[in-house]
Amino acid sequence: MGREGFCRNIKCGQEGVWYIMRICGLNKTTLLDYPGHVAATVFLGGCNFRCPFCQNGDLVLKPEGQPAIEKEAVMAFLRKRKGVLTGVCITGGEPTIERGLEELIEEIKDIGYLLKLDTNGYCPEVIRKLTAKGLVDYIAMDIKNDLKKYGETVGIQGIDAGRIMDSIRWIINGKTDYEFRTTVVKELHGREDMSAIGKAIKGAKAYFLQGYQESGGVIAPGFHAYGKEEMEELAEWVRPFVPNVQLRGVE
Repeated sequence: MGREGFCRNIKCGQEGVWYIMRICGLNKTTLLDYPGHVAATVFLGGCNFRCPFCQNGDLVLKPEGQPAIEKEAVMAFLRKRKGVLTGVCITGGEPTIERGLEELIEEIKDIGYLLKLDTNGYCPEVIRKLTAKGLVDYIAMDIKNDLKKYGETVGIQGIDAGRIMDSIRWIINGKTDYEFRTTVVKELHGREDMSAIGKAIKGAKAYFLQGYQESGGVIAPGFHAYGKEEMEELAEWVRPFVPNVQLRGVE
């Protein structure tokens, strides 16, 4: 089965269908991607969602068309920068659908880095395995919308919202440090959606509302961002369930 078949059926490797891991980018220094750390960010190509507002459209839709970086080149860089950098963020795309993700993380951890994983949460079995083994130090899970609106929001029909809830519960009840976050889009998110998200992640330690930014990399351009005051109002609909709600990337 090819990549498109994988995405239409939204598998997570449970039937032996995985993406072959492709490192499509390396941000050598970031102060933003891993809270509290000077870090590098590794971008993996391919995703099981098709969020129309996604900023990394080429990584999602055309990973084979992106220049590939050899894993050994990444490891050599990380070994050289040890002591300057303290953490590595693995993002995508969607890392948890990648064959070889665990081995990649193990190699990074062996160098001595803290590891942050960005995920959409649709592969709870992968999240459970990695965190249970102590391979992830910080996990950032995207909450795309009210669970009832997931298919519309991620551009894929047939979404099993139970898989999202499995990941949420595991993360909240686990020992790994974490955050939840939502990129907020006017056309897709409103007050009732924020309230529904709050109920889904009730008791979470941290939740970020991220501002949408139009760019050339967006899968389906034409969405709009809320202003800061509007975002603050939306945050209030979450706070009865998650007191620690913050804005990120909002001007």
